[in-house]
Amino acid sequence: MQTIPKELVHKKFPSLEDALLDELLAQSTLKEVSEGEDVMRSGQYITSTILLLRGLLKVYREDDEGNEFLMYYLEAGNACALSMMCTARDEQSQIMIKAVDDSELILVPSHLSELWLAKYKSWNNFVIASYRQRFEELLQTLDSIAFKGLDERLLFYLKRHVKVSGNHVKLSHQQIATELSSSREVISRLLKKLEQTGAVTLHRNYIEVQNLSLV
Repeated sequence: MQTIPKELVHKKFPSLEDALLDELLAQSTLKEVSEGEDVMRSGQYITSTILLLRGLLKVYREDDEGNEFLMYYLEAGNACALSMMCTARDEQSQIMIKAVDDSELILVPSHLSELWLAKYKSWNNFVIASYRQRFEELLQTLDSIAFKGLDERLLFYLKRHVKVSGNHVKLSHQQIATELSSSREVISRLLKKLEQTGAVTLHRNYIEVQNLSLV
């Protein structure tokens, strides 16, 4: 079993009190996942709360035809609020999680996560803050779908990617089209318009975001 690096955990989760960190280090498990690897699949029973120590994860849903609906990204220092909910209720997952980059996860056994809610105020606050953050991100996503045209949704989508992974968006036009429930041809046309304004530069295997405020 790999040792969880205490200094890094303290740096990424600074709000957690020392006694809680000691328990977390002693009783949790460190798991490494490679880029593109599934972390959680729909229908799976979840036995651990997921804390992300390093890397980047994509949380999404998938319909019967394989179309993806991006919900949010998890960055280092975040917890998966939906994994917390599934472990608390002993329910099957209705979401999927995939590693965008090589990542390291801290897996907290479900019984400990429940116990810590009453034992440690910092854990209780951390869980509530995680729920609130994910809820706000889901509202933004729903707003973009319900109230914006595809061109505005594409801008919102690119801004989210820039926020979590920088100006190089390593996604194909087809991948973007799938996540936005559109066609590759339409997305390519919209990206070409963005390039003409100077907002992005299109490369063979990635999109370089220059300045989305130009649009």
